Amino acid sequence: MQQEDKKKLICTLAGRTFKKLRKNKSPYMLALEYEISTSLLNSLERGVKDPQLTTIFKVAEALGVKASEFVKIIEDGLPEGFSLVE
Repeated sequence: MQQEDKKKLICTLAGRTFKKLRKNKSPYMLALEYEISTSLLNSLERGVKDPQLTTIFKVAEALGVKASEFVKIIEDGLPEGFSLVE
């Protein structure tokens, strides 16, 4: 798997995780409540944005989970032996 494909997989899983954890809350309401850009949240959910670490912390807080839990869910969705380092 190419490096770019690996990054895309992580972003896709981050988007799925965000969508799963936000449940019925709209990205717009989360954006207003937690002062996060709606375009950033929409890009994250579509898996087209590679979020910064601070964004992961902010999004996780908005979803009511720890950043480590958010990342763990993403990590659990990766194939066994997955590595960005070659």
